[in-house]
Amino acid sequence: MSYSILFVTCPDSRSARKISDSLLKKKLVACVNTVSRIKSEYWWKGKIKDHLEVLMIAKTKTKLYSQIEKEVKKLHPYTVPEIISFKITKGNKGYLNWISEVTK
Repeated sequence: MSYSILFVTCPDSRSARKISDSLLKKKLVACVNTVSRIKSEYWWKGKIKDHLEVLMIAKTKTKLYSQIEKEVKKLHPYTVPEIISFKITKGNKGYLNWISEVTK
């Protein structure tokens, strides 16, 4: 079994909660950590922008990525949401087994 961590940034806690709740209810992720008030600086439409955002860190099975991306895009207020996946190469076997048990 292969596992991943996903980063998704949101403009506010409300949109992060909406996405998090949906992913959890659909059993697409096992856990979502939400980190408030991160400062993001980025290029958008030819200009450098900066905003405070909320970072969601989700743990899941790698094979669920496509379904997660589809759900995030459906619910996310951004035109181009950040959805980045990192493979977990090592981890506590009990925790990884738990991810398997609670996701579809």
